[in-house]
Amino acid sequence: MHLNINLDWLSANRLPILGLDISTTAVKLVELSDAGKGMLRVERYVIEPLPRDAVTDGNIANLDQVGETVHTAWKNLGSRVRNVAIALPSSAVITKKILAPASLKGLDLERQVETEANQVIPFSLDEVNLDFQVLGPSPGSPDDVQILLAAARKEKVEERVAAVEAAGLKALVLDVETFATQTAYEQIAHLLPNGGAGLTVAIIDIGAQNMHINVLHDNESVYLREHGFGGNQLNNEISRRYGMSGEEAENAKRKGTLPESYEVEVLQPYSETLAMEIGRALQLFTTSTQYRKVDQVLLAGGGAMIPGIDEVVAQRTGTPTQVVNPFANMAVGSKVRPQALTADAPSLFVACGLAMRRFDPQ
Repeated sequence: MHLNINLDWLSANRLPILGLDISTTAVKLVELSDAGKGMLRVERYVIEPLPRDAVTDGNIANLDQVGETVHTAWKNLGSRVRNVAIALPSSAVITKKILAPASLKGLDLERQVETEANQVIPFSLDEVNLDFQVLGPSPGSPDDVQILLAAARKEKVEERVAAVEAAGLKALVLDVETFATQTAYEQIAHLLPNGGAGLTVAIIDIGAQNMHINVLHDNESVYLREHGFGGNQLNNEISRRYGMSGEEAENAKRKGTLPESYEVEVLQPYSETLAMEIGRALQLFTTSTQYRKVDQVLLAGGGAMIPGIDEVVAQRTGTPTQVVNPFANMAVGSKVRPQALTADAPSLFVACGLAMRRFDPQ
């Protein structure tokens, strides 16, 4: 399926590539390389804060500010690589699994997918960028293949590409944030019992405005949901309690310059509320699907960087919980401080997954 812009959706072509995650509060860049013997190496990474409201609800509201921030991040990264993999928020993408006869190839397969897409996408195909990936034989129908169909409104794709181009970079791969988290998850699945096989694992990416929930069963995604709670609630409470602006609250939180009472008065109650919201989200999953329990919770995103949050969530939900570090099994390059990388790892989950697209099997 050919997109109307010059980049590959859901596929990469082994050129050097950076993972670029444009979130609500920051631009994150990750560069990985092949360290040999099946290992990857983290060469460089950077997290560059975005101006307030430059990105809202996953949409780029101020293209100039985002483009400038991406350019600053790239300069601070110190890499010569200008190709990037970017992702759309899951809320901006329609994904469906469809079936097609296994005998179809090339243009015939594309025409069949287009016909199916007309049935399941609520927009005219002229208004969307469309791509698909053959997943393999259909478990219930040996003569068919299962196909993952992805579609997004053209303006959503173009605003992301424009921000990248404004920074002097080139978008080579377009992904979806939830797919990127699954790619990063592959780096840590082996740390779970049986490598995650047979388990129901909830990846909860805690962003500024929302929690993004991706539940995998047997290492396949079975449930996607956004939950309206995130790190901004903590900043709002800091602002209210200590009379600060939103930006002052964020800076004080990052630099550790908040009053001594912060932990007891603000952070602990927020952590309890966050754990309660995660408990509700898991309950919604178990009551609305065939799956009766979650075996493991993995916390990612900036909101997972709160010290001890895994213990609070585990206690509240009664589910084993850990904070993700997708770099745990990777070598670390000379430009990276290992301690800083470990601290920043949860917020780099999507960017890591995007950087891994360089190593996709052809």
